[in-house]
Amino acid sequence: MLIMNTYLCTCKNRVLGTPLDYGYKNYNHYGAYLKNKYNGQRVYKIIADAGFTCPNRDGSKGYGGCTYCNVDSFTPELSRKLPTIKEQIEQGMERAFKNYRAEKFIIYFQPNTNTYAPAHYLKMLYDEALSINTNSIVGLSVGTRPDCIDFEKVALLESYSDRFDVDLEMGMESIYDDTLSKINRGCTHQELVKALELAGNTKIDICVHTIFGFPWETHEMMLKYADEINRFPQIRFVKLHHLHIVKGSIMGSRFAKEPFKTFTIDEYTDFIAEFIPLLRPDIVLQRLFGLADLDLLIAPNWGMKKSQIQSYIDKRLEQMGVIQGSNYITSSVLAI
Repeated sequence: MLIMNTYLCTCKNRVLGTPLDYGYKNYNHYGAYLKNKYNGQRVYKIIADAGFTCPNRDGSKGYGGCTYCNVDSFTPELSRKLPTIKEQIEQGMERAFKNYRAEKFIIYFQPNTNTYAPAHYLKMLYDEALSINTNSIVGLSVGTRPDCIDFEKVALLESYSDRFDVDLEMGMESIYDDTLSKINRGCTHQELVKALELAGNTKIDICVHTIFGFPWETHEMMLKYADEINRFPQIRFVKLHHLHIVKGSIMGSRFAKEPFKTFTIDEYTDFIAEFIPLLRPDIVLQRLFGLADLDLLIAPNWGMKKSQIQSYIDKRLEQMGVIQGSNYITSSVLAI
């Protein structure tokens, strides 16, 4: 639900708070989406690490992976240590139930490239994961690269959509091939477009990831990401990230020798305050920022916990009167 202004609610001169204080935000956020879709039930993502690699790590398309990436920086310790899918999911569900009172679950194949295998092998993995406490599972989410998607894999994912909500996550990262080359992505933006077209007219929801803050991309270049996202109605979700530098990454090693400017929290908030109004109002924002474990993070360190960062950004966006889609132009088409 989008609140169209940020007034103070008052009653007999007593301040009751702003819409944000009651859980309403001026953008489509994932928490509200899940609550509405699943009738108020608490839904929690369970991360599964199936032991995949990436084609720009194993030599198929290169070595070293994306220069900004250290897989451990976004993989929970629980998933990194457990040897089997079954153990990861069972213990993940138990922890989510105990700590968050979760009622339903989305199985989330997150680390590395989770379609980087033949379709029959993927089916075996997905089937195993979805067979654990099946009645409590409402969704399957699979993170991958656009160059590891083909018709057979799209058909496999869609085959689960009669029982579960299925979404396919792909890293857009940047819309500029020059950037994708500099970060050793190993694929082009056109390959993402091709994957999006393959998933068009299916029951699969698409989530794309963006990264803002590459030092060679200008403010105006980053704002144009919105135009490209808006072109594709099959994009249902977006995860926004600011570039963060982590230990164990190629970019981290380079940063130690030649530091460059990264976003402060206020600079980043100011940027997404411009970006969010450009997005289609139907898109659901699953994430506004990226975050690495503090023991791996080099920069930027905003000196706050994740929940504090979320609250700070949300409050600033409300104060600035940011409304998702308020500057969306339906006819906008990005020429790259």
